[in-house]
Amino acid sequence: MPKLSIISVNKSTQKGTIKLPADQIKLTQYGVAGDAHAGPWNRQVSLLGTESIRKFEADARRKVNHGEFAENITTTGMEIWASHPLDRFTSGDIELEVTQIGKECHGTSCAIYKEVGNCVMPKEGIFCRVLSPGILTAGMELEYHPKVFRIMVITLSDRASSGEYEDRSGPRVTELLESHFTSLGFLHSISGFLIPDDRQKLEELLHKAKEELVDFVFTTGGTGIGPRDFTPDVVGRLLDKEIPGIMEMIRMKYGTEKPAALVSRSVAGVMGKSLVFTLPGSVRAVNEYMAEISKSMTHLVYMLHGLDSH
Repeated sequence: MPKLSIISVNKSTQKGTIKLPADQIKLTQYGVAGDAHAGPWNRQVSLLGTESIRKFEADARRKVNHGEFAENITTTGMEIWASHPLDRFTSGDIELEVTQIGKECHGTSCAIYKEVGNCVMPKEGIFCRVLSPGILTAGMELEYHPKVFRIMVITLSDRASSGEYEDRSGPRVTELLESHFTSLGFLHSISGFLIPDDRQKLEELLHKAKEELVDFVFTTGGTGIGPRDFTPDVVGRLLDKEIPGIMEMIRMKYGTEKPAALVSRSVAGVMGKSLVFTLPGSVRAVNEYMAEISKSMTHLVYMLHGLDSH
C-alpha cells in the first residue's frame, strides 16, 4: 500500500486561523485533542500534502509554513486529494477514515485567506474522522488503504441454473457495475451467483452479504407475480429500511409507455451495511433499472456511512 510521510503535525485553538506545529498531536474519538476543529462531526482531522503546498508556493512566490492552511497533518508522498471518502489511513493502531475532499471556501471572511492570500484546502485538502485513536508526530508514516466496494450479484432462475439457457441478466448487471465504478475511479470486487428460484438459497446469500459487510447486493429475477416470484418478499423481510422512491420512480417512468412494467414488485433498501436492489430478470429491464439506480449509488453509500455528500 502507498505510504505518506508526516512532515508536521499542527493545531490551533480557534477556527479560521492558521495552525501551529506541535511536537505531537493526540487523536481521540473527536479528533485532535485541544484543536478547534475537534468534535462529534465528520471533519475532525484535516490533511494537506506538500504536493499541493508546493504548487501554491510556485504561484504565490513565497514559502508556506506548516499549518498555515489550517491543516492538522502536513504530509508528503502522494496527492492525497485524489483519495475518496471511506478510504483509510493507518499508522500502527491509529486509523483515520476519509470523510470529505475539500470544503467550502469562505474567502475574504477567513483569516487564513486574508493572511495567505489564497487557500488550497477547499480543493486539495482532505478531512477524516478518527476510527482508532493514538499519538502522531512528525516523521511517522501513514499507510493508505483505498476503499474496495464489495458487490454481490444474484440471479434467480430455475432454467438458467439448470443450464437450460444462458444467464444474461446477471452478467449484464456486472458489466454495468464494472463500467460505473471504473468511471468513478473506485476499486471494487464483484461476486456473481446463479441459483434456482429457491427461497432458502436466496436468504442464505443475503445473510452472507450482511455478515461480510458487502456494500451492494443486486438480484435479478423473481420480481413479478408468478408462483415462483418471491424475491421482493424474501428481501423485504430482511431489510432494516426500505427506499421506496427509487423503484416507484422507475415503475412510473417506464410504465407510462409499457404498462407491463408496473407489474414489477422490485424493492430497494438497507440491510445492515448493505444496499440491496431487486431487479427484473430481463436484460432490457436491467438496463433501464441500472440507468436510474447508478445515479444515486454513491450518495446512498455515503449516507449509509454517515457522510454528508450534498
